Amino acid sequence: MDFGNLKAFLDNWADEFTPGCQIVIYKDNKKVYSYHTGFSDVESNIKLSGNDLFNLYSCSKVATVTAALQLYEKGVFLLDDPLYEYIPEFKEMYIKDEYGNTRKATRPITMRNLFTMTAGYTYDFNTPGFRKANEITNGKNDTLTVMKSIASDSLHFEPGEKWSYSICHDILAGAVQAMTGMSFSEYVTKNIFEPLGIKDAYYHVPETEKGRIAQQYQFDPDGIITDDITENLGKKQPEIGVMRRIDKEVAHILGDEYDSGGAGVTASCEDYALFAQALANGGVGLNGERILSSNTIDLMRTNHLTDKQMTTYNWGDLLGYGYGLGVRTQMKTADSCTISNLGEFGWSGAAGAVLIADPKENLAVFFTQHVINSRWSYFGPRLFNVIYSCLNK
Repeated sequence: MDFGNLKAFLDNWADEFTPGCQIVIYKDNKKVYSYHTGFSDVESNIKLSGNDLFNLYSCSKVATVTAALQLYEKGVFLLDDPLYEYIPEFKEMYIKDEYGNTRKATRPITMRNLFTMTAGYTYDFNTPGFRKANEITNGKNDTLTVMKSIASDSLHFEPGEKWSYSICHDILAGAVQAMTGMSFSEYVTKNIFEPLGIKDAYYHVPETEKGRIAQQYQFDPDGIITDDITENLGKKQPEIGVMRRIDKEVAHILGDEYDSGGAGVTASCEDYALFAQALANGGVGLNGERILSSNTIDLMRTNHLTDKQMTTYNWGDLLGYGYGLGVRTQMKTADSCTISNLGEFGWSGAAGAVLIADPKENLAVFFTQHVINSRWSYFGPRLFNVIYSCLNK
């Protein structure tokens, strides 16, 4: 293996497109490459140290579905169980159409709907349910109380009708809390992070560690800043634009007790790479601890969308990929324009992090940067191809 092309690619990316980035690669359960380049804080001329923390945003979702699948393995639930069996407030759901007409849903939200983003939700946190939860918890917004509150919000479509990137994995985190009686962050820490030896991953970063969080930026291609995560991720972005310094907070963490299943983890690249390694290695970490069975990982990386649902799973950088239980999964390399193996899986985050797990290759990659609107549709497929080409040199 020769990672010279990858180093050159990342150096160029840090010079031209992002303040700084970091990558860790495991192959056959050995760390074969680790590299960081560029700046943690451009304005203060502070370079990345390799020990920085990054907001992972939607890369957190991979930990969320892994946590829920651990309970699936224990027989706690089945994929087609109605959500209301675990959070009764979701028993009767209503759908409001684009004209404001409301009708009762004919199908319940199932656990599968939560995993596959087909429950009927969007990524809207400004709803009566969220506002109600904020009031009754005095802004603490503990996860399960929030989920019970938003059960009163209307859905946007019939459960199972289509794929829509949404708050589904936040609700899934609430379901894990309801099933276990543990806060979601405590469950993930005790059942995923600690068994794998991960010490630098947090749902709420301690004050003593906040100084390690890399400065966060936002790329603005058009002179217009938008908070719409789905719009940002799906945009075709030119190479010109403005890189703006923003605060380090994650807007999707709604309070001190809100363990966001969709965007809650802040971690070091080195430590979250240990999680990716376990997924690529059939569920077994470097220390021999198992977090999932290989059969369950195969289920996770199997496409679960119907042909009809696939028509709404239409982000440009996901061409050729299906959607499994909360992860993209490579189905057709000719369409994806990447040279990863069939069944390669993972997900990316709004600030440009990406997790790659490839059981066939026993390859795990975790990459971080800290730029909202990071031009992933341009960068992502190129990164994949450079990584895989380096393996064969």
